[in-house]
Amino acid sequence: MPAANKVARQFGLGLALAAVALPGPAATCSRPVYLTFDTGHMGVAPLVAEVLQRQQVPVTFFLANERTRTEGTSLDEHWAPWWKARAAEGHLLASHTFDHVYWMADRPGGRFLMRPSAGPKSGQTFEWSAAEYCQELDRVGARVQAMTGQQRRVPLFRAPGGKTSPALLAAARQCGYAHVGWAPAGFLGDELSSEKFPNAQLLAKALRDVQAGDILMAHLGIWSRQDPWAPAVLEPLINGLKARGLCFASLRDHPSYRELLATATP
Repeated sequence: MPAANKVARQFGLGLALAAVALPGPAATCSRPVYLTFDTGHMGVAPLVAEVLQRQQVPVTFFLANERTRTEGTSLDEHWAPWWKARAAEGHLLASHTFDHVYWMADRPGGRFLMRPSAGPKSGQTFEWSAAEYCQELDRVGARVQAMTGQQRRVPLFRAPGGKTSPALLAAARQCGYAHVGWAPAGFLGDELSSEKFPNAQLLAKALRDVQAGDILMAHLGIWSRQDPWAPAVLEPLINGLKARGLCFASLRDHPSYRELLATATP
């Protein structure tokens, strides 16, 4: 997750629904934005799914096996039907590293200092090879296949916190993954304090600053935010951006990822 104090300065201020397939590539979407969600405590996930279905908005979910309010984890059997429904609707399910593993530093010999924030080794620091990092990325794809029956992985990932190095990105490329960050205006603020950054303020800023081509990023529940961002902001944001003449497209149609995804996803 991004460092809240840095982002704050920029602002200045379970049950799965029935799967309904999203429309195919929107030939009429001339001013697209790309909505993405990282996992979290999943408390708002069912409501997010309702909004996305109602608005027919395609998104990319970046999955890690994080602790949830259902006393389990976001990729456990409780949530498997929810993810299967999202896949059936046509959303992309990509890797956020299985144990939500932060890159800390590059080490000699092409190795990396890493620290998971989920899973049995949460909070510990390890030195990994490039191959070990790729295995961590692949763990998500294996779990997605088990939950959804999809046979091919999505060759996209998002490093927790967006923390990477050129060496880490090169290692991921060698095992077939492209990194997906977000636009400065695309950080939608759901990780910030709701006392200092209430939903109305975050919504106003996004409606003002988001531009065509931006990748947007939010979460399926943030433990530290008292007044949940989603779904309170989500549908007004979608409606407001549509009113500005913007449209929502899948990363399948993003110029940086289109070719890669065309050859690697169903």
